[in-house]
Amino acid sequence: MQKIYFRPAGLVYGPDARIILKEGRGASLGGLATIAYTLVEEIERNGASVSRRFISGALLRQTVLPSFLPGERPLVMGIVNVTPDSFSDGGVAADTQRAIAHGVQLAADGADMLDIGGESTRPGSDGVPEDEELRRIIPVIEGLAARGHAVSVDTRKANVMRAALKAGASMVNDVSALTYDPMAMEAMASASCPVVLMHAQGDPKTMQLSPHYDDVALDVHDWLEARIEACVAAGIARARIIADPGIGFGKSFRHNLDVLRQFTLFHGLGVPLLMGLSRKGFIGALTGETVAGHRVHGSTGGALWSWLNGAHILRVHDVKATVAALAVAGAAADPESSGI
Repeated sequence: MQKIYFRPAGLVYGPDARIILKEGRGASLGGLATIAYTLVEEIERNGASVSRRFISGALLRQTVLPSFLPGERPLVMGIVNVTPDSFSDGGVAADTQRAIAHGVQLAADGADMLDIGGESTRPGSDGVPEDEELRRIIPVIEGLAARGHAVSVDTRKANVMRAALKAGASMVNDVSALTYDPMAMEAMASASCPVVLMHAQGDPKTMQLSPHYDDVALDVHDWLEARIEACVAAGIARARIIADPGIGFGKSFRHNLDVLRQFTLFHGLGVPLLMGLSRKGFIGALTGETVAGHRVHGSTGGALWSWLNGAHILRVHDVKATVAALAVAGAAADPESSGI
């Protein structure tokens, strides 16, 4: 099957981007006001053959950003794992009060939103019964929402999605892209909140055993494109959909790097993009840091790369470090945004 893809390149930032956009010599990257692209890599795929060439032009479907996204900087989503077995911080926030306190601290550190999860999806993990997942997360969501914090729920289960939204969550983040639970699509179609569709090859128990792709970036793009269209057909408005290429979910070390290197390809999906690479194993492989909780520096580097390539949401453990790094890099790229 023959297919053409367009990957934005020649990125320009801040005042330079605004000049290029005003003069019509480039286009906005993912609807962002501070990043423009001036070139496009045209990728032609015909069966197993892939050819690439650079051309000029603004050839992507433009992303319309929902009102909750800043538009000039990425939204920082702080991770609150209410689990005893999370790969990075298992047990740190495993009970209600500690989880709420952790979420409050992340918000004080600069998190725009808190992502609450009660089921670990680390490689090799087993699923959690629905009633146990609800027991873990609902009091935490209620507690944080009551304090005025924006909350997302990280779950694959339709009943958990519904209960979390009722408890005060305002976004659903599903690592299975609404494929795990047959009722999840219906649950989201009847809701009005944003939903994150993440790519994963296989389930958490087996996904890292032997992941394989013909071309990882193109394959992930096509899978997400198909899921977006399926959701739209099921009654979920495109304006509510966010895509995540799923770093570390059914991907080898090389696959993860290829997805990061070609991240701008996913802007062709026409929806906001989330990047979640915080503390993951490939960062440890690059830095030599074997303890996941100590991978703050590598994680921050990955977050900055993602922002420079147009990520709209950064899902991170180390909120304070990420916010500080974004403040410096953002001021350098666009001095007018620093407020100083």
